[in-house]
Amino acid sequence: MTRLAMTAALLAFAAPAFAQSSFYIVQDASTKKCTIVSERPTVTTTTVVSPSGATYTTRAEAEAGMKTVKVCESK
Repeated sequence: MTRLAMTAALLAFAAPAFAQSSFYIVQDASTKKCTIVSERPTVTTTTVVSPSGATYTTRAEAEAGMKTVKVCESK
């Protein structure tokens, strides 16, 4: 029983280290410029504009996704 509790405790501390990165496509409200960020924005000056608030696991996926977001298209 002690061994099980110790294993569970170790996994609880190690789990965040195995968490994957998330990338979001956001748009600045004042400049209307889109960028890719690695943390969900918490300020009201930027808005997540990825389709349905999608998260991407790699920056390359986010860059490809940015090309499909209408508000991010260059004019």
